[in-house]
Amino acid sequence: MSLVRIGSFEEFEQYIGKDLGVSDYHQITQEQINQFATATLDHQWIHTDPVKAKVEGAFGDTIAHGYLTLSIVPYLWGQIVDVHNLKMMINYGIESLRFAQAVLVNNEVRLNANLKSVVNLRGTVKAEVNVKLEIKDQKKPAFSGVLVFLYHFQ
Repeated sequence: MSLVRIGSFEEFEQYIGKDLGVSDYHQITQEQINQFATATLDHQWIHTDPVKAKVEGAFGDTIAHGYLTLSIVPYLWGQIVDVHNLKMMINYGIESLRFAQAVLVNNEVRLNANLKSVVNLRGTVKAEVNVKLEIKDQKKPAFSGVLVFLYHFQ
């Protein structure tokens, strides 16, 4: 994996319609799921009770919160693209997000990114990125959608 370095609107423009790359795989552990449950006050048993999840759950094990999988996007995005020369970056939005498949405890996931569009809004760059969170050895992604970032370069 090679990190794409972008430091201006013009450099972003070169990647419109192109694959930016994929991150390394990241394993979702029960400890991470439990910490997320504590942080978000979402202790639903399908996430935090391995015994009950094995016996009564539809997945045969605990699953990661959908929003947990979404929350690791900045970490994985940073393995794909190094946007530098910045004054400020804002996570502006998510469009067309669909959770397609549950991520079971100990599954490994990675982010796959393609630059959909980039627009210069009077000095602020609006980038729309098609993303999929792939689950190792699975055909369907955990989720797909379009992330929208605002970058204000120096």
